[in-house]
Amino acid sequence: MFAAYATVTVLAAFLTGSAAVTYLIGHEYPKAQADLKRIPRSWVPVLGLLLAAGSLGLLAGFAVPLVGTLAAAGLVLYFTGALIAHLRVGSRNLLGWAVFFVTVVAALVVHLAHHY
Repeated sequence: MFAAYATVTVLAAFLTGSAAVTYLIGHEYPKAQADLKRIPRSWVPVLGLLLAAGSLGLLAGFAVPLVGTLAAAGLVLYFTGALIAHLRVGSRNLLGWAVFFVTVVAALVVHLAHHY
């Protein structure tokens, strides 16, 4: 069980951490996505910080399980909000969202199964 937990957690942390970096370095893609979803560009760094916190929280969950649980749950909520932002503007390009969402849900499930 630990192998599945570690693999999924590290994968989720890598994906969300990579996304956080693109948001925080000012890459054009997150800005274009914010414009598409009619989200103020001033939110892009904040969203990047939330992703970074979730990514680090997943990794911290190896040492403090409650932190990992909260980080995974927070990322599930983050990507639920992202789905709402997509649907609100009629965007049906959900493949990227689905990859992230399934990964963080899997991280939450294996975390709960391993620790509780």
